[in-house]
Amino acid sequence: MGAPAQARGPARLARSDLVETGKRNRGATIAGMDTRPCPDPLRDPLADAAERLAHLQAVIFDLDGTLIDTVELIRVSFRYATAAVLGEALPDEITMANVGQPLATQFNDMAPGHAGELLRVYREFNRAHHDELARAYPGTIETLTELQRRGVPMGIVTSKGTESAMRGIEHFGLAPFISVVVTADDVKLHKPDPHPLCVAADRMGVELGYCIYVGDSPHDVQAALSGNALAVAALWGAFSAPDVLAPGPAFALSSIEDLPALLDGDVDRFAVRG
Repeated sequence: MGAPAQARGPARLARSDLVETGKRNRGATIAGMDTRPCPDPLRDPLADAAERLAHLQAVIFDLDGTLIDTVELIRVSFRYATAAVLGEALPDEITMANVGQPLATQFNDMAPGHAGELLRVYREFNRAHHDELARAYPGTIETLTELQRRGVPMGIVTSKGTESAMRGIEHFGLAPFISVVVTADDVKLHKPDPHPLCVAADRMGVELGYCIYVGDSPHDVQAALSGNALAVAALWGAFSAPDVLAPGPAFALSSIEDLPALLDGDVDRFAVRG
């Protein structure tokens, strides 16, 4: 792996609604558009991915379902909020379908006219039960420690708000490893749009095309693909393997502990084919 680019410093959580990205990433910030460069039909996609891995500049992670296990917390919070506001708990198939997008977007789609109250009740319950129901994924700290030892810059892009994201990051000891955090409060365009990834790469001083984005939802994978990052599907999170693999990530991992092996160039083992 080539020498990684150096991050610009500690996480900078801009409070502006939309952070201007560097010129190198501007081509992938238009909502609703597939902005992937046209692939070279003569270029083997796996060979291209392997080459980019060999010159990797940074690893960017999703948070929930990827670095920390908040799946049960999210399920229970949705059940409580929908029961309290709508009079019945909506089934998990509905409430979990768009996890990975901002809560306000999910509630607007789920129950138009009730989004504000659902958001308030959800957040109150989620905040009260976070430390009780959230869990650490096995091997996360060990993997981040190894990447840090190698000098790989790391960032987080999450659709959570800043307060709840930072609570999880601090509670599970992730902060010492992460140079940049981009939350739903930092941007107007959200995953599956690639803009939040562009913002993270710009803040880290790296090229998004030479970053990998590890996430457990189809929205994560699509955001990475649309921004020309290397998409790595996390198969241990909230979504089924078929769902998270559907957009076509370059690689898929069964455990975060597999990530160092991928960075070592074991592309055949983790490549998604077909």
